[in-house]
Amino acid sequence: MRRLVILIGASGAGKTAVAEKLEERPPWAGHTHYFDSIGVPSAREMASYGGGEGWQRWASEEWVKRLAGLESPLELLEGQTRPSFLMPELARHPDLDPTILLLDCSPAVRRHRLAELRGQAELADPRMDAWAAYLRGQADALGLPVIDTTDLTLDEVVAEVESVVGIGDVAGDSL
Repeated sequence: MRRLVILIGASGAGKTAVAEKLEERPPWAGHTHYFDSIGVPSAREMASYGGGEGWQRWASEEWVKRLAGLESPLELLEGQTRPSFLMPELARHPDLDPTILLLDCSPAVRRHRLAELRGQAELADPRMDAWAAYLRGQADALGLPVIDTTDLTLDEVVAEVESVVGIGDVAGDSL
């Protein structure tokens, strides 16, 4: 059975930092994918998908199809998407053993990471907090694993991800 690990979460939760750290070493090296690398269309182009939510649904399904077509025993996808968009396509691929894992953090930490560390203050708003709460609600309702990155170093989060997935162990940098 081939493993597919999907890290989801709102901006500032640490998804990309964790994926980049995992990508540095086996078995993740060469098997790490970034949701937005599929190409994020302009708002005008998204209208052809029925808006941003429609595009996100399409991209989620497209990523699962692409990753299901690969031969490797392990693939990692990180990105902002709803578990409910991933699950129907995952169900069409019984040869995959998927783990959808939510990375989350407190609103204060998210705002700090976005505004201060990433210089993206425009993302540190109530809409992002609502998105994070929505994702947390979906994860809780579906019984998905959640890692709260609020008080953890980057290496501690990486170790938690690998523990949930059943691979390796690590510890040291900060998000």
